[in-house]
Amino acid sequence: MNYWLIKSEPNTYSWNDLTKDKQTYWDGVRNYQARNNMKAMKKGDLALYYHSVNEKSIVGVAKIVKEHYQDPTTDNDAWVVVDVAPEYALKNVVTLADIKADDRLSNMALVRNPRLSVQPVAKEEFDIIIGLSEKV
Repeated sequence: MNYWLIKSEPNTYSWNDLTKDKQTYWDGVRNYQARNNMKAMKKGDLALYYHSVNEKSIVGVAKIVKEHYQDPTTDNDAWVVVDVAPEYALKNVVTLADIKADDRLSNMALVRNPRLSVQPVAKEEFDIIIGLSEKV
């Protein structure tokens, strides 16, 4: 299994939207590196769900339920989507500030390349994030 981080502006498509919809295709990616990351996603992989812009926090974990296929919002075959479904909400959100304050996460893609909308996450990083979310 691989781990990922997917970003969305909460006013565009929030974690609550995903939990209400129960499943969606992850569209709108127009960056080749992010697209290549989506092509590498496999059914069953887990993704940290990150609210970008004002919130800047990880709020939940989603599961990849369908591997990449042509983005239905464009005729350009360079772009793909994957289907995601909510797995669980985090007990407590983990903010970007929390991540940057933890030396164990200093090499995380979110810290090194914060603008990338779909990025890989090491299993160790994933486990640390989940651990941080469980602290009171």
